[in-house]
Amino acid sequence: MHPLPISILTVDDHPLFQQGIASVINAEPDLYLVGQAGSGADAIAMYRQLRPAVTLMDLQMPDMGGVEVISAIRAEFPAARIVVLTTLDGDMHATRAIKAGAVGVIYKSTVRKNLLETLRSVHRGGRCIPQSLQDALTGTRGGNAITSREVDVIKLVARGNSNPMIAAALGLSCETVKGHMSSILFKLEARDRAHAVMIALERGILSL
Repeated sequence: MHPLPISILTVDDHPLFQQGIASVINAEPDLYLVGQAGSGADAIAMYRQLRPAVTLMDLQMPDMGGVEVISAIRAEFPAARIVVLTTLDGDMHATRAIKAGAVGVIYKSTVRKNLLETLRSVHRGGRCIPQSLQDALTGTRGGNAITSREVDVIKLVARGNSNPMIAAALGLSCETVKGHMSSILFKLEARDRAHAVMIALERGILSL
C-alpha cells in the first residue's frame, strides 16, 4: 500500500512562478498540489479549508506580509509546516518568518535545486534553514551581531540625522556615535552611511 502523497499549498502573487512550482510538484508521485493562493488573505482561508501538510509561501504579497500570514496561520494551527520563499540571501524578513514559525527557507534562485528535498524534509519534521541565513539571524554577516543601540543609531541615520543630532537624541557623545557608526559599517559591509541604510532596509533591520 502506497503512502498518501504530501499535500502542498503554494502562496505567491506571480502566476508564472506559481505555474513553474506547480509543474515541478505535479511531476512527483509523492507530492500533491492541493491549492494555490495569490494573497495573504487567500492563504489563510485556503489553509483553513485544505489543511495542507506543507505550505510554500512567498514573503512579498500585495495585501499582507508573509510574516503576518505565518503568524496568523500558526496561531490557529500550531503544527503548520511552512516553508518561505525569499529573493535575498541573508534577508531579515526571512529570519522574522522563522521566528514566526516557518520551518524552512528557500531562495528563489535555488528553487530548482532545493525545492523538492526541502518539502519532503520539513514534512518529515525537519528544519531547512540555509547556513547563510543562520549567519544572518541577528541581521549581520559573519556572526557579528548588530546591537540594539546600533539599531537605534541606524534608524536615526535613515531619518537624515547627523552624528551630533544622533548624539543629542540618544544622550551619547559624538565620539560614541562615531564608534557605533564605524561598527555598523563594518558589520553590514557597507561603503558609507547611505549604503548601510540601504542594506538595513533590504535585510529588514529597518522598515519603511
